[in-house]
Amino acid sequence: MLLIGMFTLHTGSALAVTAFAQASPATITWLRLTWAAVLLLALGGRSLWWAVRGATWRERASVVILGTASAGMMMFYSEATARIELGTATAIEFLGTLVVAVAAMRRRRELVWIAAAVAGVLCLTRPWEGDLDLVGVGFALAGAVCVVFYIVLTQKVGAGFGAVHGLALTMAVGSLVTAPFGAPGAFAAPDPGLILFTLLIALLFPMVPFLLEMIALQRMTRTAYSTFSSMEPGVALVMGLVVIGQAPVALQVVGMALVVVAGIGATRGERGGRPAVPELVHERRQGRGRAVPGPEAAREDAESGSARAGADAGAPGPVPEPGIAGTGDPAPEPAGTAAASGEGRTA
Repeated sequence: MLLIGMFTLHTGSALAVTAFAQASPATITWLRLTWAAVLLLALGGRSLWWAVRGATWRERASVVILGTASAGMMMFYSEATARIELGTATAIEFLGTLVVAVAAMRRRRELVWIAAAVAGVLCLTRPWEGDLDLVGVGFALAGAVCVVFYIVLTQKVGAGFGAVHGLALTMAVGSLVTAPFGAPGAFAAPDPGLILFTLLIALLFPMVPFLLEMIALQRMTRTAYSTFSSMEPGVALVMGLVVIGQAPVALQVVGMALVVVAGIGATRGERGGRPAVPELVHERRQGRGRAVPGPEAAREDAESGSARAGADAGAPGPVPEPGIAGTGDPAPEPAGTAAASGEGRTA
């Protein structure tokens, strides 16, 4: 799911670059977020309302913060890719993920991976050649800050609401946050062809990759997840070449390799196998986990042999469709990500 998500994400990002000639990056981003929100809200159906009603204020606040961070991540990334190459923008945003991952380990020797990633970014941007777009780099760095909030909150929101419900609410918040920047351009000169094109882009990024990722976050150890995520700058470089012909020079390939190796190295420094959000696991073991629909609780009890039926009493509303993994409450011990520990992904 992560690999499919990576390639669809950066295919969508590359196609979005081609649309910047018709509308601003802010307008394209708003249209994509709005399409994703509409589709996911429809997919969530009536059970989404019950999920919101049953959530705590803290969980709702997490959704608002995650939606704002996701909107900023996408907006800044779009502004960056309008000015610098796709792979370079992705590598710069990846610095946010890497810094948090190294900080979580609290070992000075792990700073070598930060140094390797910075060296890689310098090779990618080549500031000594004098044609570096500082505005584009600045937008990518702003996106890296948003990535920090994204990786901290994605797993928690997915664990609390389920993948479809959590992502639907996140995209709805993101659409509202970006509306002041992107909606005026869309309404000032409406282009039906562009609007339909952004529907395609929205499926490729953010809808499909974010949904696959939020589901995957419940099923992987943090080491496995972060190792795969470290490959993402390289995937962006490849898709930039294949889709929009952004051919890197040899030094940029070396720089991208340094960034990917830095990400994998920082990941391997972590003692893997632990869940990313141990406090959630502890709460579930104590019977304080979020409620799930009655049939889901019964199925979990039957599979695990535990006696949690009382704690998992169902919230009203229809049972999520079995064909979509993660639409209900996640497994009792969500395997991790870097979400609360500081290892994760980039936009």
